[in-house]
Formats: sequence, C-alpha cells, structure tokens
Amino acid sequence: MAIHDKATSFDIAALAGVSQPTVSRALRGDRTVSEPTRLRIEAIAKQLNYRVDKNASSLRRGQSKTLALLFFEDALPDDGSINPFFLAMLGSILRTCAERGYDLLTSFQQLSSDWHMDFEDSRKADGIILLGYGDYAIYRAREEYLVRQGTHFVRWGAVEPDNEGRTIGCDNFRGGYDAGRHLIERGRRRIAFIGHASDHYPEFRNRYLGLCAAMAEAGLTPIAELQIDALSTGEEGHDAAALLCRRGVAFDAIFAASDLIGIGAIGALAALEINVPTDVAVVGFDDIPAATFSQPPLTTIAQDYRSAGERLVETLICQIMNVPTDNPLLAGRLVIRCSS
Repeated sequence: MAIHDKATSFDIAALAGVSQPTVSRALRGDRTVSEPTRLRIEAIAKQLNYRVDKNASSLRRGQSKTLALLFFEDALPDDGSINPFFLAMLGSILRTCAERGYDLLTSFQQLSSDWHMDFEDSRKADGIILLGYGDYAIYRAREEYLVRQGTHFVRWGAVEPDNEGRTIGCDNFRGGYDAGRHLIERGRRRIAFIGHASDHYPEFRNRYLGLCAAMAEAGLTPIAELQIDALSTGEEGHDAAALLCRRGVAFDAIFAASDLIGIGAIGALAALEINVPTDVAVVGFDDIPAATFSQPPLTTIAQDYRSAGERLVETLICQIMNVPTDNPLLAGRLVIRCSS
C-alpha cells in the first residue's frame, strides 16, 4: 500500500492475519471477536489512521447506530421533573454509547403518548433505553406491545421473574433490608416507611419488603399506620411525613423509598421541631447529590449509577446484535451520614 493511499479494512485484515469480516466485527465492538484479536486489530487500525465509515457500515447492517433514551413524565405536582438519579446515570450512558460507537437520542415522554409505536419503527434508533415509568400497571401494557412488535429495548426498574424484555435494576429488597438493619442497630424499633408499597410501584414495594424482613428478623412487627404512600418528590415526602405526625402513632425512624422523599420528610420534621436523628432517624434510597447537602446529610442506600448506565447500554447493544444477556441485579451500598 502506497503511503498516500487511504487504508481499508482489507489492509488491516492482511496485516492482522484475519478475514475482513473479522476486522469489521472487531471495530464495531462485536464480542464474538476475542479480546486479543480485537486489540491487535485496533492497534493496526490506529497505526494506519483508519477510520470506520459509520454511515456506510450502518447502511450495510440496516442500522442507524443510534440509541434512543426515553425519560418518562409522571403526573407529579412539580410538573414532571426528572429524578436526579436518572440525570446522574445519563453521563454514564452517554460515555458508554460513545465508547461503543453509538449516538444517543434523548426524549422526554408522557405516558399518555404513543411513544411505544415510534422510535424503532421509524428508524430513528436501533433500540430504546427506558428510564422512569410511574405506575407500572399502566406502563406494563406498553412494554408488552414492544415485545410483541420485536422492538429492541431495555429498561431500568424492578427485576421480576415475569419481566417483559430486558430489565436492569438494583437489588431493592436487599437495599431495604440493609436500611432496616442499620436503623435497628441504631436502636430504632418503630420504623415508618414513606413510599408506595404496592405492585403499581414494584421498586418501592421491594424496598418495603426488605425493611419488613429486617424487622421480622429482629422480632419486630411493621405497623400498618406507619406506612404512607408517596411518589418520588420532596413535596410528597414532606406531606407524607406531616401526615405521619398527625396520625399520632409513635415512630422513631423513617425509611424513605427515595432520597427526594427522605429530604422532604426531614423538612417536615424540622418544621415541627422534631430533631433528626435524635428524635427520628431518616434513611433514603438512591444517593443523589442533594443527599449530601441536606440538613442533616441523609443516610441512604447508594445505587451505582455508573454501572447502571454501562449495563443498560451494553445489554441493549447485545440485544440488537442478538447476543444473549441476563437481567442482572446491581448491589446497593449503605452510606451512613448524620440523619441516622
């Protein structure tokens, strides 16, 4: 090859001692190519200043090399703002897409719209990442539709035996158990739970069930009056904690189903001159940045948003490439701060 000629994948194949299709698969990150071979091919491509023609490659495969990320708007009093946990995950998703050669199309959707009939059918994207879904009983029907039409998609949520499609999620039960154990070890015996604990909100439900398991292990019985429904906003957490206080049933701790709920609950307790953690300990779930700056800083179960974003993208790409994957549970981590 003359020095001024533009390198081709055939040139790389000759130097690497492999076939041209192997070069193509290696340069698009196909996991069927062994890592030593892929690294050798990538090194030769770099030496030759070879650049993949993304548009031509995508046309040959009938793919757009674009993934769609859909955030969903709940019917919330604060105009459907996005949970900060998902915003933290966004950076990891963007980075992983870039590393795998995909563009990312983001969209803010309403559950009342026909989002499930659009993106892949219109060739806007090869697959969809779904974040946030509100009432799962409503959302599940759309998910079933995606499966029926063969859409490639993966979502972040509760990993259940009967999940439709691919789901990546935190071990919510274990996280709830760890939160309960922590509060019990701090001497708390009457633990309230703020958050929906029904099949409509399976992540919150599993966190509550984990708390109940920790209490049962310690010989404690959950008190029905100390469970208050709330969605994941500071306002709902504030109102739920205020209602909890008005009920007149004694409690010495609150496990909030999310950090936003927990931060709102702390605000309500402060307004009633109830000291946190002396009078009532509070634990949240997520470890959003605001948890560090609440007064007092919030003890929480941290979800690994970096690994979450990576696994969402990797799982979706495997699905697009017809590579088998599982539905993994990612471990949460107890982060102890001053609220407990």
